[in-house]
Amino acid sequence: MSKRLKLTDILVTVVIAVVFSIIYRVWTDIYNLAKLPGIQLDQLMYGMWFMAATVAFLIIRKPGVAFLAEVAAASGELITGSPYGVELLTYGVLQGIGAELIFAAFLYQRYSAAAAGLAGVAAGAGALALDFFKGYLIELQTWNLILYIVMRFIGGYLFCGPLAYLLVKALEKTGVTQLVRPATAEDYQALDRKNVH
Repeated sequence: MSKRLKLTDILVTVVIAVVFSIIYRVWTDIYNLAKLPGIQLDQLMYGMWFMAATVAFLIIRKPGVAFLAEVAAASGELITGSPYGVELLTYGVLQGIGAELIFAAFLYQRYSAAAAGLAGVAAGAGALALDFFKGYLIELQTWNLILYIVMRFIGGYLFCGPLAYLLVKALEKTGVTQLVRPATAEDYQALDRKNVH
């Protein structure tokens, strides 16, 4: 299978990003409800905003897809009227770079929930870099800052790893992913087994 992005790959990535941009926009209201003072529950939920990158990569499995999906989803969220404004694009770029670096570290050969979860943690680190740059995190007490970071990373791992993986596995069962992935040897063996019965 060629690792170069084809037009089909880009279009599917954009469709995934559009779906996630709508989810992200709705998630903003849920996230705001979770902002209970002191316990950082909202940071646990923050991982949802990194899912476009891991879902797109787990489906398409090519270099550049995670970055493209995250930036496109951030752009779509901006267009749908997110209250976070243009800085969403900066977040999208940093989150996309973080996720892409993890998949690159595995040479784009790992499609597991664990690899996707690590990509979610790296996307969270990208977002944290901008949070620190904006300066408001230094106002938190040390224990609360640690809780903030830990919750962000846990949320990133859970949403982008196990949850994204299960979502893609469910899509695979429908056959939708075959539009962008050629049949594997296992697919042909499964067909042979069905034809025998």
